[in-house]
Amino acid sequence: MAFPTSPASSADLFERARQLIPGGVNSPVRAFRSVGGAPFFTKSAQGSRLTTADGQELIDYVCTWGPAIHGHNRAEIRDAIAEALANGTSFGTPNPYEVAMAERVVDLVPSVEKVRMVNSGTEATMSAIRLARGFTGRHKVIKFAGCYHGHVDALLVAAGSGALTLGTPDSAGVPPAFASETIVLPYNDRAALEAAFATHGPQIAAVIVEPYPANCGLILPLPGYLEHMRNLCTKHGPVLIFDEVMTGFRVALGGVQEREGITPDLTAMGKIIGGGLPVGAFGGKAEIMDMLAPEGPVYQAGTLSGNPLAMAAGIAALDLLKAENPYPRLAAQGERIASELEATAREKGVDLQIPHVGSMFALFFTPEPVSHFERALSSNKEAFNQVFHTALGNGVYLPPSAYETCFISAAHSDADIDRTIEVLSNAIRKL
Repeated sequence: MAFPTSPASSADLFERARQLIPGGVNSPVRAFRSVGGAPFFTKSAQGSRLTTADGQELIDYVCTWGPAIHGHNRAEIRDAIAEALANGTSFGTPNPYEVAMAERVVDLVPSVEKVRMVNSGTEATMSAIRLARGFTGRHKVIKFAGCYHGHVDALLVAAGSGALTLGTPDSAGVPPAFASETIVLPYNDRAALEAAFATHGPQIAAVIVEPYPANCGLILPLPGYLEHMRNLCTKHGPVLIFDEVMTGFRVALGGVQEREGITPDLTAMGKIIGGGLPVGAFGGKAEIMDMLAPEGPVYQAGTLSGNPLAMAAGIAALDLLKAENPYPRLAAQGERIASELEATAREKGVDLQIPHVGSMFALFFTPEPVSHFERALSSNKEAFNQVFHTALGNGVYLPPSAYETCFISAAHSDADIDRTIEVLSNAIRKL
């Protein structure tokens, strides 16, 4: 079946979708429930722009929720997919692309000695948790409020991302016994982390964290916090898992662990390593990874794991990052957006914080910087929603939730940044 070419508005498409798909969407945040109104449908994307079914062109700061660091429909990635496609869509056997991808990941990510490919970030974190439990023989897991690690049953406790924007951080359908093995702590709170280890130390299999939490807006670690976490895990024996599904290859080629100089035991990855196609991976110390079947007793499998199309796209994406090094330019663009919008807010007496790192930034309408989940929740959601709709009406697409992170791509031009600052500054002035 060919891609639909008959003209249909976003409103028409959404009405049809609601009859067939729960909520009319295949991922909850896309429904615009958090910001109000109905979602648009995208018919094409190129560079920094989306074109909607209604013919509107938008400067995109969602970037498919992170993977599109090179912008949309980059020719080299598209060509790599086409070349792989000529040989078949899936084999069900090992293929050369898997080996080439593994070589790149091991070379680029400081913590990874061996890696297993999977099909999503959720699968990567789920598998990493199972592996940590199998390796340690322990059951309990520490996570942090507001960190989202995919829709894994035991981790949908005080979660961020879509679970947060729906207003139901704890999902129905998760047995209480599953969640009972999860210890939820406030991020950036050293004392809480120390107390958890003092109480449960011998039972803790893993500490899993988004090192830069980016599913409840963007929160950055206080100085020394991640290092303290690393030291406690080394002392007490649990596996430290960095969930770098979002930050991996985006804030640096080696992710947060490269920037911070801290090496976790396992790392969950996704998004950019699929070049826009579905993908996930987890990797780390060889002694832990060798616990996986068929070498060890921890079972994990997937029919489409290492799919040649996804691997080809991801290889092209990583090779472009290494060759072009867009990180300094992306960081400068992010700094410019943050500094100019915060200056506008100060002039108008609007409480606004814009945490940013590299190509990632978020908007918190709060009087003080946000260092943990509860403070993120105090952000003025209505102010964000007003800015969101003003921006959308003027050709700038922000994530449709006050608790998500914005992404810049290498395809965003200086003119795009100029226009974005102009539109968002005007929106802030209208608050």
